[in-house]
Amino acid sequence: MPEFTVTRRSLLLAGLGAAGAGLLAACSDAAGTPPLVDPSGSPVAAAEARRRGTGRERPVTVTAAAETVDLGGGTTAPTWTFGGLPGPAVRTTAGDTLVATLNNRLPVPTSLHWHGLALRNDMDGVPPVTMRPVPAGGDFTYRFVTDRPGTYWFHPHVGVQLDRGLHAPLIVEDPAEPLGYDEEWVVVLDDWLDGVGGGTPDQALAELRKGMGGGSGGHDMSGMSGHDMSGHARGNTGAPTGGQPSFMLMGASSDLLGGDAGDVRYPHHLVNGRIAADPEVYASKPGRRVRLRILNAGGDTAYRLALGGHRLTVTHTDGYPVRHEEVDALLVGMGERYDVLVTLQDGVFPLTALAEGKDAAGRALVRTGAGEAPAATVRPAELDGRILAASELRAAEEVRLPARTPDRTHRIELTGGMDRYDWALNGRPYDMAKPTAHPFLVGAGERVRLEFVNRTAMWHPMHLHGHTFQVGDQGPRKDTVIVLPGRTVTCDFDADNPGQWMTHCHNAYHGEVGMMGLVAYRA
Repeated sequence: MPEFTVTRRSLLLAGLGAAGAGLLAACSDAAGTPPLVDPSGSPVAAAEARRRGTGRERPVTVTAAAETVDLGGGTTAPTWTFGGLPGPAVRTTAGDTLVATLNNRLPVPTSLHWHGLALRNDMDGVPPVTMRPVPAGGDFTYRFVTDRPGTYWFHPHVGVQLDRGLHAPLIVEDPAEPLGYDEEWVVVLDDWLDGVGGGTPDQALAELRKGMGGGSGGHDMSGMSGHDMSGHARGNTGAPTGGQPSFMLMGASSDLLGGDAGDVRYPHHLVNGRIAADPEVYASKPGRRVRLRILNAGGDTAYRLALGGHRLTVTHTDGYPVRHEEVDALLVGMGERYDVLVTLQDGVFPLTALAEGKDAAGRALVRTGAGEAPAATVRPAELDGRILAASELRAAEEVRLPARTPDRTHRIELTGGMDRYDWALNGRPYDMAKPTAHPFLVGAGERVRLEFVNRTAMWHPMHLHGHTFQVGDQGPRKDTVIVLPGRTVTCDFDADNPGQWMTHCHNAYHGEVGMMGLVAYRA
C-alpha cells in the first residue's frame, strides 16, 4: 500500500473526523472575523431551493480504495483510486439531484470535491471548512442539484491525495443539447508519480517543502532568484536523498507559461490512465464528428494538446459555452476543462499531450482506418500552430455577465517562491487550524471582482469554488484560470451562492503549502 506521511494537516483532519459537529463549528468562528454564512445555514438551503431541479435522483456509489493500476506496457503502480484510472465517469442530466455515497476504504480521512459546480456549500467537500472529513472506513452521502450542463470532475480536497489516482469525470448533460455531433470521447490528462519506485505525492511534498535554499524566497518579481534555472538543463532534477529518487524538477521552462513550467518531476504522463508507449486507442470512422471533453487532472503540469492532422473547434471551457474558435492546439492548466469538436480524417493519428516545458508527453491514438501507428516520439506539427489563451476566448452571448460596476474588489497577490517553498496569497499561507481567520468577505447580491496579481516567477491556475467568473470584460466564464508571472487577471462573479468557498492555486503542492484563501459571505 502506498505510504502516507503524517502531517499537521492530516492530524487536524483526523481529529475533526472523530470530534463531531462541535469542533467544525468552532473552526468556523475565528476571533476578529465578522459572522459568516454557515455552510449548512438557511441562506444555503434557500439557494438550493432556487435551483432548477427536475425532481429526478441520480444515485451513485464512489469507493475510494487502494488498487494496483495497470498503466500499460507492463507498468503497474500501487495507488489509491475510485475504481480504475481515471475513475468511472458519473453522468447526470441538468436538473437532476446527484446522490453520491462515498465509501472511504482508505487508511486515512478523505472527501469529494465537485470541481466547477455551483452547488450547495455544505456539499462542496472541503474539510475543515464545509464538512468534517470522511474517516477511514466511514461513509458519507453528498446530495445536491446539478443544474448547469457541462464538463466537470471530482477529487479529494485533503492533502495531496489529488495527485494519486483519486479523480473522475462528472458530465452534466444538456437535455436540449445545441451541438451536433456523432460521438463523444472524454479525455483525462494526468501527471503520474504515485507508486513508481516506491514514491508517493506525500514524499514529493516533503521534499519540496525543504525548498531550494540560497535565495530570497521570491515574494515579488524583484526576488525571483529562487526560480532562476538558467544554469540547469531542462528537466534536470535535484540529487536523490536517502536512497529515494528526487521529485524536484529544475530547469523546466515554457514561453507559453511565462517561464518556470513546474516544480515536480513525473516519470509518466498519462492520457486516460495509459502511458505513451502503450496508449489508449479511440476507434471510429472517417467523417465522424466527435466531441472531446478534455480535463487536466494533473498535480503540477500544464499540457499542450493537439490531434495530429486535425484542427479543433473550441465550444466550451470549464462547462460554459464560448464563441466557437478553430485552433491547432490547446493549453490546459490543472483543473481546467475544454470541450472541442473535430471531424475525423482517415488513418491513424496521435492525440499528443505535451507536458509543457518538461520535455515529455502523454498520448492516445485515434484510429479510423488502416495504417501504422506513429511512434510515441512523434510530435504533431499542430502543437506549434494556433493556440489561444483562455483570455482570448469570448463568452457565448447567453452566458455573458451583464455589464455592472463591481460592488467589491479583492486584490489577491500570488506570492512565494521555490527557495523556501512558501506559496501563499497576499504573503499569508492559509492556516487549516484557523480556516476563517482572514476571509475575502462578500455580500449576497454583490458583483465581486477578484484581481489575481502574480508576484511570483511561476504560473498559477487559480480556482474559485461554488461560482464561475467572467475573465475580463468579455472573456469566457470559467472557474479555473491561468495567471502568468508578472500578470494580473481580473475575474468578476455575482455573489449568488452563499457560504464559505475556497479560492486557491490548483497546483496540488502550491495549494497544500498555503496558496489558498476563503471567499466568505457575511451573515
